[in-house]
Parts: sequence; structure tokens; C-alpha cells
Amino acid sequence: MRIFEYLFMQRAFVVGILLAAVVPCVGMVVVCKRLSMIGDALSHTSLAGVAAGLLLGVNPVAGAAAACVAASFGIEAIRRKLPRYSEMSISIIMSAGIGLAGVLSGFVKNSANFNSFLFGSIVAITPGELTATAVISVLVLAAFVLLYKELFAIALDENAAHRAGVPVGAVNSLYTILTAATVSVAARTVGALIVSSMLVLPVACALQLARSYRQTVLFSILFAEGFIAAGLMLAFYAGLKPGGTIVLLGVGCLLVILAGKTAAAHFARRKRDTK
Repeated sequence: MRIFEYLFMQRAFVVGILLAAVVPCVGMVVVCKRLSMIGDALSHTSLAGVAAGLLLGVNPVAGAAAACVAASFGIEAIRRKLPRYSEMSISIIMSAGIGLAGVLSGFVKNSANFNSFLFGSIVAITPGELTATAVISVLVLAAFVLLYKELFAIALDENAAHRAGVPVGAVNSLYTILTAATVSVAARTVGALIVSSMLVLPVACALQLARSYRQTVLFSILFAEGFIAAGLMLAFYAGLKPGGTIVLLGVGCLLVILAGKTAAAHFARRKRDTK
């Protein structure tokens, strides 16, 4: 296929496949913990890290990662202080991230570099960023597999997991770092403004079809891989922005699944009523 004749598209597909295997693993726990908007908070805060990195002359991805780690621990700290209003921690951190990004971006001289993080630039991935994505993907997948039972217990009921002897604090801290690293890398590819969609959409689609936690994880990865591959191909041939195309395909897929389930339920009800 002509699309694979270009080196930048080869890199884009490799990065996309790696992220599609990782982001749903992070998103699964986030959704089960009722913290779906955490991706928004971290992605907006990552923009502050990008701006800081550009101002200080360091790798903006490293700046985004540092900002995401700080924001993740901030969310966890506020969540522990206000357990009855845990969702408020996301709004607080997101507000701080947006405000800081807005202030720092005003001092960035090369706005093109900063703007590339808003909607992503997966087709402009450098060999160094490809290596960083591969390393982070392997670490996140390894941690998810090794801590599968602990993360499953925490995702379903954190208090029950603590009573069962799960080291909730240590697992949450490690998972917080991995989430931040994943979001910071994904922000460079699909874009900070839509990275939260990639955390949630594959999981949302999988939840409509899967019948177990394990099956949901597997389906989420399959959906994410499909969104990435189809989105990159459609963007290449139609001249569209890859990040937005990938997310819109995910939204379209979810709508089709929901419509299909509604139609199937209606048909089953009519069939039952005619008996």
C-alpha cells in the first residue's frame, strides 16, 4: 500500500499501535474509578508543562510528563482530603492547569511547537519520540499485567481492596505515575485537547459488548487499535488531521453500537410481545 512507502507514516503506525495497546489499560481503571475526566485535567496540565519546557529549553514532552505527574499526585491528594467530593479534585487541578498553560503560553516565542501539542502531530514523530513511546508503553503494559489483580480490586472498590490487604497507596502512586506518562506521550500524538477521548472511548465501546472485566480490557485494546489504524489511513487519503479523525471514528463507532443495541432490544421486545 502506498501509505507505507513513507517513513513518517510507518512511524505513525508504530506509535499508534503502541499507544492503542496502552491507553485503554489506563482508561479502564480510570473509568471504573469514576474519574473519566482525569484525562482532561492531565492533558490540559500537560500544556503547562509543554510551555514550561519550551521556555526553559528542555524537551517539551519531558515538561509535559513532569506536569502530569505533579497534577496526578495533586488529584490523589485532594481526593483523599475530600473523599465525598472526589470528582472536585479533577476540576481544581484542571483549572490550575488551564490557567498556568494560558499564562506560560504567552511567553512562548515559537507558537508552532506549542500548537502542535493541542491537536497532536502523530505523523511528525521523531525517532527519539518513537523510542520514548516504546519504552513508556512497555513499562505501562508490564505494570498493568503485574498489578492486574490489585488494579482490578482498586478499580471496583478501593475501600474493600484496602481491607483485603492490597497496598492501595503504593499501587495508586505507581499507577498515577504511569497514567501521567501515558497522557504526556499521547498528548504529543493525538493532541492534549482530545487525549481524554482516547482514554474513554475504547472503554465505552467495549463496555457495551463485553461480559467481564478481562474481556472489556481486551475489547478496549482492539477498539483502540482499530480507531488508530482506520483514523491514520482515512486522514492520509482524505487529507484530514489524524488526531481529530481518530477520535471522531471512536465517537461514530460508539453511536453505531448504541444504536444497534437499541434496535436489537426493540426487535426482541416486539418479538416477545407477538408471542
